[in-house]
Amino acid sequence: MENYRLKVFRAVAAQASFRKASEALHLSQPAVSQHIHALEEELGTRLFDRSGARISLTPAGKLLLKYAERSARVLDEAKTALLRLEGEVSGALRLGASTTIAQYILPRILGAFLKGNAKVTLSVISGNTEEIVSLLLKDSVTLGMIEGPPLSKEVHTEKFLDDRMVLIAPRSHEWSGVAGVPLASLEQVPLLLREQGSGSRRVVEKAIRKAGLSLNRLQIAMELDSTEAIISGVEAGLGLGFVSEWAIEKAFRLGAVSLVRVKGLEIRRELTLVRKTGPLPEGPAASFWRFALAQHSERK
Repeated sequence: MENYRLKVFRAVAAQASFRKASEALHLSQPAVSQHIHALEEELGTRLFDRSGARISLTPAGKLLLKYAERSARVLDEAKTALLRLEGEVSGALRLGASTTIAQYILPRILGAFLKGNAKVTLSVISGNTEEIVSLLLKDSVTLGMIEGPPLSKEVHTEKFLDDRMVLIAPRSHEWSGVAGVPLASLEQVPLLLREQGSGSRRVVEKAIRKAGLSLNRLQIAMELDSTEAIISGVEAGLGLGFVSEWAIEKAFRLGAVSLVRVKGLEIRRELTLVRKTGPLPEGPAASFWRFALAQHSERK
């Protein structure tokens, strides 16, 4: 129902990248560029500033985005209302998910959810915790799934899954197979950590401080923007890294990495559903929210 050029425009605006938007829409990057160029020609104004390393919205683009998002919401509500007459949950659901959740957890949940809600159409945007909360507050996504506590007080959260952050090392590392290493030993090894703004980074740093170790004494060899990048870096011998235990099943099974237990350091966290404060949105969003919480209840 939505003008497709506006859909492409919203995707590029949300991702701040033609490449990422093309991946999300399953289009080629030239096709995305052509749609944006045609929309700019039609409106007679530039929507994106392409002069820097990252693209950004022009004033006209920011204005159009408000109306495009409002239009998309109204059309979603219309489709949901029409199909509700038939007694089925249907319509579009825009999810935002932190990278670890998007890669390793969300596919399992979505597979089960869609079996019982075949008329729901899904789109997923991934990013770190701060990025997902920002998208939520801008109404670019309806619900979020994040790995760390949100810094904003304008959102409502509920736990849907427990997680544990573990330290991994290359199989050849001297700590591989050791029953436990002293906490102070972390100062002696290069560490691969997630970027600032990542929920995983905040959880790890908070746990290390609570255990009594100064963050200034750590050797942070590299900051990486995904869990997969940390695992690959550890496999390559670049350092040791903290990752979700959900993410290492394959690497551990293949013998590429080993777990390292650090004495006095236990890093547990809650993976949470997040939405804007206020009533739970109706339709697919409400169905998915309840479904995800039910998954947590079943794992208790």
